[in-house]
Amino acid sequence: MEKKTILAVVLSILVIVVFYVVQGVFFPPPTPSVVERIPEGSTPVQPSGNVPYTDEGEKTGVETNLFLALPTETAADSAPVSEERIVIDNGVAVVAFSNAGGDIVSYKLKKHNDKEDPVEMIVSGDKEAHAFSIAFGGVDAPPVSALFNSRRPSQDVIEFYRDFKIADADGVNTFRLTKRYEFKPNEYMFELTVVLNGPQNVGFNFEGAAYTLGFGPQIGPKFEKLDQRYEYRNYYTYTNGKRKTEKVNANGTSTIIGNRPAWVSIAGKYFTLIALPYPAQYDIAFSAKKETGVPVASRLFIVRPSLSISQIEDKYRFYLGPKSQEALAVYNNGKNAFNLTNMDIIKVADTSGILAPLETALKWLLMFLYKLVPNYGVAIILLTLFVKLIFFPLTRKSSESTLRMQTLAPKIKEIQDKYKDNTQKMNAEMAEFYKKEGYNPMSGCLPLVIQIPIFFAMYNLFNNHFDLRGAMFIPEWIPDLSLPEAVWNFPDGFRLPILGWTAIRALPFIYVASQLLYGKITQTPGQTNNNTQMKIMLYAMPIVFFFILYDVPSGLLIYWIMSNLLTLFQQLLINKFLTQKKATMSVEQPPTKQPVKLPPKVKKRRK
Repeated sequence: MEKKTILAVVLSILVIVVFYVVQGVFFPPPTPSVVERIPEGSTPVQPSGNVPYTDEGEKTGVETNLFLALPTETAADSAPVSEERIVIDNGVAVVAFSNAGGDIVSYKLKKHNDKEDPVEMIVSGDKEAHAFSIAFGGVDAPPVSALFNSRRPSQDVIEFYRDFKIADADGVNTFRLTKRYEFKPNEYMFELTVVLNGPQNVGFNFEGAAYTLGFGPQIGPKFEKLDQRYEYRNYYTYTNGKRKTEKVNANGTSTIIGNRPAWVSIAGKYFTLIALPYPAQYDIAFSAKKETGVPVASRLFIVRPSLSISQIEDKYRFYLGPKSQEALAVYNNGKNAFNLTNMDIIKVADTSGILAPLETALKWLLMFLYKLVPNYGVAIILLTLFVKLIFFPLTRKSSESTLRMQTLAPKIKEIQDKYKDNTQKMNAEMAEFYKKEGYNPMSGCLPLVIQIPIFFAMYNLFNNHFDLRGAMFIPEWIPDLSLPEAVWNFPDGFRLPILGWTAIRALPFIYVASQLLYGKITQTPGQTNNNTQMKIMLYAMPIVFFFILYDVPSGLLIYWIMSNLLTLFQQLLINKFLTQKKATMSVEQPPTKQPVKLPPKVKKRRK
């Protein structure tokens, strides 16, 4: 019994270690990288092709201010003299624009909170973020920050436009850049149209590219670090019906050239940015590295190649919102204001790896139970109960195997003692003995090993499922199953020395109690009295996991606690069944015949 239990524990730990090693090797977290930006006021490198310039540059031949906007002569189109802010509210997001570059500087989700405030999907660093900016040239070109004119054709549409000078071999020309944003009521997706319009003899060739449309520095909500458990960033491309996870270069940008992806994404744990480019030609680049004011940046660049034509009109659609299947599915079934179908952006929320089908099945079952009982905490308990019922026959078989092992133990020890100096002979005799008795020594451990994938799938589900974000279980105590619960929060900014705790939590203590009780009940009498290894497994491991799991989402701990309690109750039933079966086996076993001792023969003496 002791060896089988130790073997099961060792196998479990081995599978856990292998799981995380495989995850780290084949599914590593994105490696940080950085995009070097030209500081404002510095002299940029002279670009090839057409060159926007200032009046001073025309006289000296040296560029002093790259891409300086030139206001038109009419009073109606004259450039503004100060920065302006414009706000659009489409029901699910409040979007703030700046006429400096015509960029989005804030994108707050009205239905999702980050603590007490709405989730900000455009996280700023030490400077205000300017997302969806335009840079004339490639990814290293500085974004345009000139003040644009603006107009509102309708409540959900805003346009920014500005004229620029451009110099080529034929002289100096003027072209217009227009950025047109169109929103739809109650949609997380919006459309951005970029127009470059110049004279017939104007071609757009700045540093090998017409322009680069960039997003950054980071999607929300804010975080302290990417630990791959509480928050992470994945970079996806979707080409020819397949989603691919891109590895980001640690020393710069990672550019995807070749087959143009149907969409690309920067995905966090619960929220995502998805870009659907429609130009005939474009390249995609990602960048991720620590920048001033943000722990790690997550930038997306869409590079439009240089063109010799005089007018460019490119359309892009961007989804910026929750990574929930409900919100993403509408772009598959056509139930959206853009009439999009079969876009498959729902695959941003799909899991990856060998356990993906199992996790998907468990997610479907969780959603089904939630429809029956509209409380995700109760749904988690019911799902745990369902899984335990499914695996009850395997658990019972494992316990029966343990009982059989106990009956065979004397003979096994006899063989081990007889051939202790000849391992090869001992193994052969053991194999022959197991074959004769019809017993498989792995039959007790196999049911336990089969359940390990279920544990990992449940862990991923409760740790990442979007619908658990903000889902209440018990008011005042567990208001959000995606976050750790707390019975008492420390003052703001205070962390418990060494441990780093910010609150006193009840669930981790309940977990330890359930784990210790479960371990105590499932051990046979006297099993741990003289076994140091078993004592460590019984008492030390739950305490170690207490610190590991202290800050995990409360939904995960509820699953683990309920699993322990249900397994405990299940084991009590099995123990009762085994006791009855053992008693039956003792009655049915015929008594051992004792040899009859005959009196010694008396030798007759010769007379």
